[in-house]
Amino acid sequence: MATYAIGDIQGCYRSLLELLSSFGFDAERDDLWFVGDLVNRGPDSLKTLRFVRQLGERAVCVLGNHDLHLIAVAAGRARLRNGDTLDEVLQAPDRDELLDWLRQRPLLHRHNAYAMVHAGLLPQWSVEDALALAQEVEAVLRGPDYQPFLAHMYGNNPDHWKPSLTGFARWRVIVNAMTRMRVCSIEGRMSLSFASEPKDAPPDMLPWFEVPGRASRGTQVIFGHWSAQGLVMQPDVVGLDTGCLWGRQLSALRLDDRRLFQVSCAEAQVPGRER
Repeated sequence: MATYAIGDIQGCYRSLLELLSSFGFDAERDDLWFVGDLVNRGPDSLKTLRFVRQLGERAVCVLGNHDLHLIAVAAGRARLRNGDTLDEVLQAPDRDELLDWLRQRPLLHRHNAYAMVHAGLLPQWSVEDALALAQEVEAVLRGPDYQPFLAHMYGNNPDHWKPSLTGFARWRVIVNAMTRMRVCSIEGRMSLSFASEPKDAPPDMLPWFEVPGRASRGTQVIFGHWSAQGLVMQPDVVGLDTGCLWGRQLSALRLDDRRLFQVSCAEAQVPGRER
């Protein structure tokens, strides 16, 4: 039995199957952790969702920004954007079952020495703090009155965390940090429009995991979301978005021995700026 963490798939189903074959995935014994963004921009979001859902307890998937966007569009709380490839999911006969399953996924997962989040954790948050905050949003998304939150989910403000925040503003900061953030200031102010390489970050901004004194140090954090940065392999942080969608690789890390597996993407879009 082994556990593998897998980077952003974004509907690249054929590449996922090739990656699983490369390490001999056994659905009866092995577990898969997905860093979010199962869907969108690639050609096979529907097949990807169906496959991961049917894995049952063998799969753990945290929510990414594209997954949340699908939920919001399906609920009529957001519009499709240029480049979205979600129509097949939205028109599927089993769309409600798939979307209900997706809405039940966590924002943050922790097991033993590892934690997994789609984008990042603000420097003030310990993993325990972040788990509690994630659970606040998860309770809203999983509840019967989740749609109003989706209508207020989009936006870049507030751009930093304050414990006194309440309601939609509080939840928006949590979602933005965990599903959209790449860089922030030492004080934890996020630059959510930034999507380039770390060397091009604004002068007062650092990759979130390089902020001195980050409270989540001590737990190995796995994340995705930042394809322009590519693979990150540090003692306490692993970044697995290696730009499959943009013509590079889909990556998996075997947690037991930190062995890396990669395949070239067969479904790449024309390289462009990620979102």
